[in-house]
Amino acid sequence: MAKILVAGGAGYIGSHTCVELLNAGHEVVVFDNLSNSSEESLHRVQKLTNKDLVFVKGDIRFEQEVDQVFQDHQIDAVIHFAGLKAVGESQQIPLVYFDHNIAGSIQLMKSMEKAGVFRLVFSSSATVYDEANISPLNEDMPTGMPSNNYGYTKLIIEQMLQKLAQADSRWSIALLRYFNPVGAHKSGQIGEDPQGIPNNLMPYVTQVAVGRREKLSIYGNDYDTIDGTGVRDYIHVVDLANAHLCALNNRLAAQGCRAWNIGTGNGSSVLQVKNTFEQINGVPVAFEFAPRRAGDVATSFADNTRALSELGWQPQYTLEDMLADSCNWQKQNPNNYNLNISKLR
Repeated sequence: MAKILVAGGAGYIGSHTCVELLNAGHEVVVFDNLSNSSEESLHRVQKLTNKDLVFVKGDIRFEQEVDQVFQDHQIDAVIHFAGLKAVGESQQIPLVYFDHNIAGSIQLMKSMEKAGVFRLVFSSSATVYDEANISPLNEDMPTGMPSNNYGYTKLIIEQMLQKLAQADSRWSIALLRYFNPVGAHKSGQIGEDPQGIPNNLMPYVTQVAVGRREKLSIYGNDYDTIDGTGVRDYIHVVDLANAHLCALNNRLAAQGCRAWNIGTGNGSSVLQVKNTFEQINGVPVAFEFAPRRAGDVATSFADNTRALSELGWQPQYTLEDMLADSCNWQKQNPNNYNLNISKLR
């Protein structure tokens, strides 16, 4: 088995991927600055798997810190989740996003090269696709200029990685283009823990359901979709975590740089998600319609054929599973990983 450095491994998708890596017998070293995550998630990962991982607090932008982790551990491959991810915030402070996401990724690549580690799985996004593409989106469709700076950083990093692999045949890189990750581990012990007001639909829904927020704002109800609300491809975070394991195995035996869509191939509207959540969990979710958000497309869902055929990956979980697991996580952790607040209530 391999020793894997998981950059950003304390976050939502990272922590779930650590569970799958440990359960598959890999050794895990997590490198995270905890700017948008909690070390508590890693304690819970170790309890869930009954296995140990190594945690190193550090920032991928800082050469000395990244070099040190490669010196201290014999790393075989890297899974790169580290970065800032709030779409709205990326519009307000673009330089901060360019620094963390782009400059940070460059430093990580430099340190990998120095250490002779050339296998990388990168956490990318379906936001890299040109908005003119018609769903289902496949990997041969053109990328385009994303409407927000978060998506822009993902596109730039993808392009850098592609050029890196073209220039040096030692590199073996997977670009995983996520659609909309939701859900939580079945145990309810780890899940999505956004700082501040959530950007994503699911934590917003669950926080309204447990009374932390007054109501859900649904942006736009005049799209050309089944009910006027935006349609997205929601993927269970455990299925997504397993895709990283499959991509890792693929890259341990291949060269070059290749992209894969990680989605279910099915679209669900925001209203369908809200209504299904209410039915599954027996909890009402107060909501209001709000104006469309700039940059939101009507419909986005994956053609996942390439991932199914090349990675041997298969999503297991339904929308109902995702919504039940999200609710279970939020009920067990009404204040997420903020244990002190939980104890006061």
